[in-house]
Amino acid sequence: MNEVLLEVDGLTVEYLSQTGSVKACADVSFTLHRGQILGVAGESGSGKSTLITALTRLQRPPAVTSAGRLVYHSSDGDKVDLLTLSERQLRAYRWSELAIVLQSAMDCLNPVMRLGDQFEDVLRYHDPQLTQRQAWERAEELVAMVGIGSDRLRSYPHELSGGMRQRSLIALALACDPDLIVMDEPTTAVDVVMQRQILAQLLQLQDRLGFAVVFVTHDLSLLLELADQIAIMYGGRIVELGSAREIYTAPKHPYTRGLRDSFPPLHGELTTMRGIPGSPPDLRTPPSGCAFHPRCADRLDACDQQIPLLRPVGRNDVACLLYEETP
Repeated sequence: MNEVLLEVDGLTVEYLSQTGSVKACADVSFTLHRGQILGVAGESGSGKSTLITALTRLQRPPAVTSAGRLVYHSSDGDKVDLLTLSERQLRAYRWSELAIVLQSAMDCLNPVMRLGDQFEDVLRYHDPQLTQRQAWERAEELVAMVGIGSDRLRSYPHELSGGMRQRSLIALALACDPDLIVMDEPTTAVDVVMQRQILAQLLQLQDRLGFAVVFVTHDLSLLLELADQIAIMYGGRIVELGSAREIYTAPKHPYTRGLRDSFPPLHGELTTMRGIPGSPPDLRTPPSGCAFHPRCADRLDACDQQIPLLRPVGRNDVACLLYEETP
């Protein structure tokens, strides 16, 4: 896990319109190591989904990556900035180097193709020498890894349960043994029991195959169990980045504390739940200074004027003026 896989440096994504631009991601930076699970959490509208479509170069107009670098470190030692690649060049990286699992499996799977045919398409595109029989044998191995019987490969997506469809997407993402899988709330559309089963299988596969994961969700409690590192996003920026243990036991940013304190413990004495007042900012007309200051109980006079930068505070990186003078 000390080997760098992806360096994200100053990534900025804007949505362009005739009346101006909206920065959905602003100056996002982090480093992902091989075999690491990075969780990305935050309320709706914080920029999470925009971030992952930028990481995988799947954004479409009017979204434009206006600044930054995405330096991918291949297993053979080569480094490449994904933002500089053409669509044709990107095809060599998708599936074989990085893959994505989206939250709505029914929207991602082709409704008029049997599940096995969709696996065959991916496998034979990236390995033209593969025969149809070999592709189906590989597909059987892949679905077996996520607990689906090989007979389901001849089913259409609508003939599968929601949990099966979501697990099929994970298996499809693993088809070409990628080093990085990006997941956008992959368990949102399934019930809690199935959610736990999917996550347990994901952790087993990740431990066995060694791929890295960027896991996006609004559920911080889920990431505390799953992730090695957690990035908290608000208003299009990362406001805190640290280990799951530090985020849980010693969150520094007021927003991170609010997220942590907003879900109830399963055991222990009754406690008073504290929500975060207000709503996330409208990025078309963001507040001046720190985007969180209108909702923050700890705000300073400078918070409505100065945008805090992400800097080390203890074991975490935090973007908050409360720690400006911390040595």
